[in-house]
Amino acid sequence: MMRNPTISVIIVNYNGFHDTCELLGCFGTRTGIEIIVIDNASNVNEAEKLREKYDWITAIRTEQNLGYAGACNVGMHKASGKFLFIMNNDILLNPQDLFNLARRFDNSPNIGLVCPKLRYNSGSKPIQYAGYTPLSRITLRNRAIGNGCEDDGSFDTSSPTPYAHGAAMMVSRKVVEDVGMMPECYFLYYEEYDWSVMIRRKKYEIWYDPSCTAYHKESQSTGTHSPLHTYYLTRNRLLFAKRNINQLSIVLTYIYLMLLVAPRDIIMHILHKRTDLAMATVNGITDFITGGKRY
Repeated sequence: MMRNPTISVIIVNYNGFHDTCELLGCFGTRTGIEIIVIDNASNVNEAEKLREKYDWITAIRTEQNLGYAGACNVGMHKASGKFLFIMNNDILLNPQDLFNLARRFDNSPNIGLVCPKLRYNSGSKPIQYAGYTPLSRITLRNRAIGNGCEDDGSFDTSSPTPYAHGAAMMVSRKVVEDVGMMPECYFLYYEEYDWSVMIRRKKYEIWYDPSCTAYHKESQSTGTHSPLHTYYLTRNRLLFAKRNINQLSIVLTYIYLMLLVAPRDIIMHILHKRTDLAMATVNGITDFITGGKRY
């Protein structure tokens, strides 16, 4: 372990050895940056392979898949930096830009978490995230600012944002100690939204800072149209509502999600001959109601 690092980088790996190696190739042995890779119970022991290839990192293998938040929390327990940069393994960036994010915290004691600009790592590499709009009260809809736009300088101004993007985010150690770690009940998706709410409830601010740009390959481990993806999005929207929406709105949110959105999605999946996705939607609702989890 590096002595007194400024930044601890926590990378979550799941059956992603090639992508993780490409990411680690960005770093090298840089003073002030500690690298911790959590191999989240990949099919083979990728932590051991990573330790052999990169003797300057800390690689930890979990005995079971803990979900994204669970793996991040293992890394945060191990980290010793003043600032913790949590990231997917399908990201590429200039490590020196991480110090720009760290300096953002010096601007105000109220800043608790900072996210870089995210761009897709394909085609013309348009923007994926330049902050989020707030979630709507009943439907829980929002959008990523700048998504799909060319990076023409229009999104180069730092600003507060209501939610972090879980693919790449820096949090200060003092905030983790005050607020707590990421909620593990989601397993996959929505945990960073919930954590953002937890952070803002403690009166900390979340910021978007384009002085660091990260390039995201997006959904390499789960797939964008997989039953796993569909199941957790369905289940976790409802779970997020249960944990964060006030009682005056929660009934309307449940009606919207379970009686309008879910039937529409099921019909569309069946029409597209994706009965696996239709069943994943049904299972997501069922497991939310029963408190179960089948993936």
